Amino acid sequence: MTAWLHRQGLPVSHCQVDRLMRQEGLRGIRRGKQVKTTIASKDGRRAGDQLNRDFDAMAPNRVWVADFTYVRTWAGFVFVAFVIDCFSRMIVGWHAGTCQNTSLVTTALQMSLWYRHHTGHQVPPGLVHHSDAGSQYTSIRFGEALTVAGITPSVGSIGDAYDNALAETTIGLYKTEAVRANSPFRDGPLTGLDDVEWVTLAWIDWYNQRRLHHRLGLIPPAEYEAQHYAQFTAPHLEQSLT
Repeated sequence: MTAWLHRQGLPVSHCQVDRLMRQEGLRGIRRGKQVKTTIASKDGRRAGDQLNRDFDAMAPNRVWVADFTYVRTWAGFVFVAFVIDCFSRMIVGWHAGTCQNTSLVTTALQMSLWYRHHTGHQVPPGLVHHSDAGSQYTSIRFGEALTVAGITPSVGSIGDAYDNALAETTIGLYKTEAVRANSPFRDGPLTGLDDVEWVTLAWIDWYNQRRLHHRLGLIPPAEYEAQHYAQFTAPHLEQSLT
């Protein structure tokens, strides 16, 4: 909160923000319990772990992590899949559906590829896609989608959340900040798939464009990526002016 106020031009201190929040009865929301959604493939065949719990990347589109979660609605469960870029923590793709099948995660992957292409940042060959050992991610169909896109698969071990900690953390933020009943992104109960899609869309836009991340130096993911790409465009601009 202090960092956000500084970005708005208000020279406040941590202790001042803490005091004012206590006076107003404000505090940060806490995460709830996690529920297991990973169901391992029966044949046990899957790609090896290419990351070994190292979720840092030197540039965008080098390493993506993926996972999905569930959201309870009046009409039943809705499942939401995410794809996150390790460099900037940006959510580059997502998809919501009423079935936790291969199509759910394949569509999220395809959306990620489309988004990067649409924004002019093509995915280079050799991108690593990391996930847990869920049957959706180890299926033949999903493996073929990765192969066609020139993406290297990486799968963590079964029953070990730390092997996909970045995706687990991002989903935890989503469930806490967007789905819970007191979330500012919803003004009523979630009745079905449409409500979940609208809430998710609003939260991802805020998460990518305005949410401040400690890992990124208290700036949003989109701003962090923009600073990265500016390093390569600025010299060309100077040369054209001279």
